[in-house]
Amino acid sequence: MGSWRNSRTSSTKLLWCILPFMVVAVFIGVKKSNWVDGSKYSAVKDDVAVVAVAPAVVDGGGGEVAEPPVEGFQSYNSSYPPLGMEDEMDVELPVVAKEDDLNATLSGPDIFVSVNQTNVLPVDGDINRKYTSLDKLEARLGRVRAAIKEAESSNRTHDPDYVPEGPMYWNAASFHRSYLEMEKLFKVFVYEEGEPPIFHSGPCKNIYSMEGNFIYHMETTKFRTRNPEKAHTFFLPMSATMMVRFIFERDPHVDHWRPMKQTVKDYVDLVGSKYPFWNRSLGADHFTVACHDWGPELSKAVPYLFKNSIRALCNANTSEGFNPSKDVSIPEILLPDGTTRGILGGPSPRNRPFLAFFAGGVHGPIRPILLEHWQDKDPDVQVHKYLPKGVSYMGMLRQSKYCISPSGYEVASPRMVEAIYTGCVPVLIKDHYVAPFSDVLNWKSFAVILAVEDIPNLKNILTRISTSQYLRMQRRGKQVRRHFEVNYPPKRYDVFHMILHSVWLRRLNIRILGVADS
Repeated sequence: MGSWRNSRTSSTKLLWCILPFMVVAVFIGVKKSNWVDGSKYSAVKDDVAVVAVAPAVVDGGGGEVAEPPVEGFQSYNSSYPPLGMEDEMDVELPVVAKEDDLNATLSGPDIFVSVNQTNVLPVDGDINRKYTSLDKLEARLGRVRAAIKEAESSNRTHDPDYVPEGPMYWNAASFHRSYLEMEKLFKVFVYEEGEPPIFHSGPCKNIYSMEGNFIYHMETTKFRTRNPEKAHTFFLPMSATMMVRFIFERDPHVDHWRPMKQTVKDYVDLVGSKYPFWNRSLGADHFTVACHDWGPELSKAVPYLFKNSIRALCNANTSEGFNPSKDVSIPEILLPDGTTRGILGGPSPRNRPFLAFFAGGVHGPIRPILLEHWQDKDPDVQVHKYLPKGVSYMGMLRQSKYCISPSGYEVASPRMVEAIYTGCVPVLIKDHYVAPFSDVLNWKSFAVILAVEDIPNLKNILTRISTSQYLRMQRRGKQVRRHFEVNYPPKRYDVFHMILHSVWLRRLNIRILGVADS
C-alpha cells in the first residue's frame, strides 16, 4: 500500500515538472499552425475566400483528379449580397454571408465594401520564411483592394478616353479605379496546349461569336503573360462551340455528351499534370469562356471546373448552376459578318413610331405566352413570329422605342445587345438570368425588367413610363453601348475588356495560399 502511495507521489511530482513544457509545446504548435494556414499572412483576413495550396494531384497519364482532404482547404464559395436585379429577374443566389465575411462584392450598389487588410508582407521573428512569387502577387492584390475602396471617397483619376459616371453604374468611382488597376497589373497566362479548332479557336461570325472573339483576342492582348509565375489567372482556351461542331456524337443510341466531356477532362488533366497551377488552387484562379448553350454542362466534366473555376458564360442561368459570386455573365452578340458594321446606331426617339417590337421563333416557355397575348394584336406593339415579307429586322429595331428580349430555351439572347446597339430600350423577360456585367452596371437604369406574369400588361407598363424617363433610359443605353461593342483591335472599356474586368473582379475575391520555396 505504502509502495503504491510513494509511486503515486512520485508520478504527481513528475507531472508537475513536465507540465510547463507541455504548455510551451502547445503554444508553439498553435503558433505554427496559424502560420501554415495563412492566417498571419492574410492581407484581407476573413474578407476574401481563401484557397489553400491543394494537395490534390493530377497524374501524368491523365488520371483522375484526387479528392483533397478536408483539412487545409477552405472552400471557394464566398457569398455576396443579392444582385441589383434580383427582385425583377428572379435570380436565385447562394446563401448570403454576413458583411464581415465579404470583401469586394460583385453586385448591387455596394460593388466594393470595406476591407481590413495589411499591405505588407508579415514579419515573424520566429520563422525565417522565404516568400514566393505567389505571396508577393497576393500582397499586391491586397493593395489593389485598398485602392479600390479608397476610390469611393477620393478624387477621380483623369482618363483621356472615358470616365464612367451616372446611374448606369452601381459605383462609378470604384469601377473606374478597378479598371485602371486592372490595366496596370492584371496578367493572364494562356495555356498553349491543344490544337485548333477545338482549342485556341472559336466562332466569330454567328450567335456564339463572343466565344471565338475572346479566345482570339486573348492570344494577342497585352494582358497575356508568358511567365505563369506572374499570372493572376490562367485561361483554358477551349471552345464549347467547336466541340459541338467537331466532337458531338450524333448517334442517338450513344451518350452524345461523353466524347465532349472527355475532351474537357483530358485537357484539364494535361495542364494539371504539366503545370502546378491547377492543383495549387483546385482551379479557382482558372477561367473559361463559353457562349454555346452547352457550355455550362460541359464544365461539369471536371467537378472543380464547375465548382471552383471562373466560368464566363453567355447562358448565365442560376437554375443551372451559374454562381454570380464566381462566374461571369457575358453578352451574346450576333455578328453576321464578324463585325458590328451596319448594326450600330439608330434614329432619335422622336423618329420611332412603334412602342415595342419583337420577332422570333416559338421555343422555350416564355415566348409562347408573349405571342399568345400580343402577336398581331396591337399596331403599337409589333410582336411577330415571322416578319412580313420585305420588312427589315434591323429596321424595326430602329423604329421602336422598346425592344423585347424574352428567353428562349436558354436565357441568353442577342436581342438585348441588338437593342442597345440601335438605341432601343431593352425589355428583358427572363427567369433565373444574371445580366452581363451586372456587377458593375445597373440594368434597371437603362432597361425595363419585366416579370413573366406581367406579359399581359406589357403595353400598360410601357405607356406608364413617362417620356422624360424613357429619354433618360435611352440616353443611358447609348452611353453604356461602348461596353458591348466588339472592336478589332479591342478598345478600352469595350466588351473584351469588360469581360476581362469581370474576371479580374472575381480574382480579387479569392486569395491563394502559397508555401515557401525549398
